[in-house]
Parts: sequence; structure tokens; C-alpha cells
Amino acid sequence: MSIKKTDKGWQVDCRPDGRDGKRVRRTFPTKAEATRYESFIMGQAAQGKDWNPSRDPRRLSQLIDIWHIAHGQTLRDGKRRLTALKTIATALADPAARTLKAAQFLEYRATRLDSGISPKTANNELTYLNAVYNELHRTKVIDYPNPLAGIRPIAIRQKELAYLTHDQITELLDTLQHPGAHLITKISLSTGCRWGEAEGLHSRQIRNSQITFTDTKSGKNRSVPISKALESEIKAYGKGELFTSGTLSAFRRALKKTSIELPKGQAAHVLRHTFASHFMINGGNIITLQRILGHSSITMTMRYAHLSPDHLQDAVKLNPLVST
Repeated sequence: MSIKKTDKGWQVDCRPDGRDGKRVRRTFPTKAEATRYESFIMGQAAQGKDWNPSRDPRRLSQLIDIWHIAHGQTLRDGKRRLTALKTIATALADPAARTLKAAQFLEYRATRLDSGISPKTANNELTYLNAVYNELHRTKVIDYPNPLAGIRPIAIRQKELAYLTHDQITELLDTLQHPGAHLITKISLSTGCRWGEAEGLHSRQIRNSQITFTDTKSGKNRSVPISKALESEIKAYGKGELFTSGTLSAFRRALKKTSIELPKGQAAHVLRHTFASHFMINGGNIITLQRILGHSSITMTMRYAHLSPDHLQDAVKLNPLVST
């Protein structure tokens, strides 16, 4: 270690962590300042502290790898997130993670939106990056805050939730010739489950006139009662893993042959919307519907509240014209 006079001032030149550690060189206008700095960084090194923690050189891709090993791989969609995050890091030119600016991400997001991705996908990408920074800061892997914390997600307009009428349900079932797709359709219409939840059913999950759905989107199991007739039909269909892949394609082919017109992006999910919509139209309770659908928040279920026969009926009884 040394402090020497140079043309620019007094230069500290040392290795706080020993001969094989980082070399630190910094110039001060006075020898006293240089001496105090040298004493400070040597003291920090003696306590096991980084002499300059804010200079973390790790790239965004490196933090993504650390996040995935420590946390991401435990998530249901961990592999998909890792792929998405690596693609984002490449598009951002893989900067030193601590130097990423909100403006850089906003420019990237604008380019992505121009290329045609949906606002929801853009929001997902922001969520994924936030998760990396927040988790690593929480676990003290990094000592700087999330540089994207101030970015707001894009406000998304609520999509039209189409549902099938009784006549459309009949038409669809009559058109479905694939036995597996036909039965999954009936299960979805009877329980409000997602197509994948029904397609993954094992015969042991059907007992006592109810279906227990596992491996759900929320990660929580849920049981939904079914009729005796549907239970008998499922048991007669087979044992073990009930369905093979390809049922969704069969459903989509059949749907195209019907007169049913759906909003863009809706296909098999219309069955879940149909169950929920008819449940509320027939006077069902919104809290019960939340439990049946497996929504973690009532906010998602409230999309169907307007279909209740009593929804906002006080507007008719209590408006100012009633008393005139």
C-alpha cells in the first residue's frame, strides 16, 4: 500500500483485500484526505466489508441466474420466466444490473409494444424484472434498490367476457365428436375449471360426487361437487389418467364448425366464463363462485357480479325520479 504525490494530487494505491484482491487507486487534493481514505478502506476490509459495494459489476444476466437458482426454479413457471428474462436482458444489451435506468426499460417496452405484443405481456415483463431485483435486494444479494420500482404497469382495459347461451352449449356439444374433448367440455361447464385442469384429471380425483382439482394455476387444490350423472359418465370413460393430449385441438376444430362467434383470444376459456356467468345469472353467491373458480382475490371474481339478478337494483328503487 502507498500514498504518493502525483501531478493531480495525493494518490492512494493499495489492495484492501490483500495481494490478490482488488487494486484501489484514488486521488485526493491533500495528503490528509488520502490518509483518511486509506485508513477507512483498510478498516472496512478488516471487517469483511466491500470497499465500494455500490460498484457491483455483475451483469443483468448474472443476477437473473442467481435469482433463478435461489428462487425462480421453485416457481411453477420458473423455466418460462427464466427464458423470458434472458431474452429481456439480451434486448437491453445486458447492462451492469446496478446501472439499468427506468428510461432504458421504458424505451425497450415502447419498442415491444410497437412490435405488436399485448400490454399484458409488457406488464408481465416488468413484473418479472421487478421480482429479480426485489428478491435479491430482500435477501441482500445486492445492496442497491430496484431501479425499476417507479415504473407503473400499463392500464389495461377490461376485456369482454363472452359466455355461451343454452342453445350454443347444445350446438357445441352436438358438434364435438372427439370423446375426450366432449367430456372435458362437460366437466368445464359443470365446474368452471380450466381446460388444462380437466385434461390432467386422474380417476382417483373423482369420488363422492365431486372432483378435486390439483396442479392448479394458484397452486392450491380445490374440490367442486358434480352431479351423479356426470360422475358416472366420467367413471365409465376410463381409469387412471383419463385424457390424452390433443383434446384442445379437437375442441377448437369443433368450435370453428359451429355458428358461435367469440372475441379474439377466447376459445376453451369461454367454458369457464360460461359456468361463472350462468352461476351468477341463476342467483349464485359471489363468494361461493370465488371458491369454486379458485380465484385468490375476489377482485377477479367481481367481473361476473353484474350478471346477478339483483346487481345494482337499488339504482331503480332509489333514483331521484322515484319520489317525483
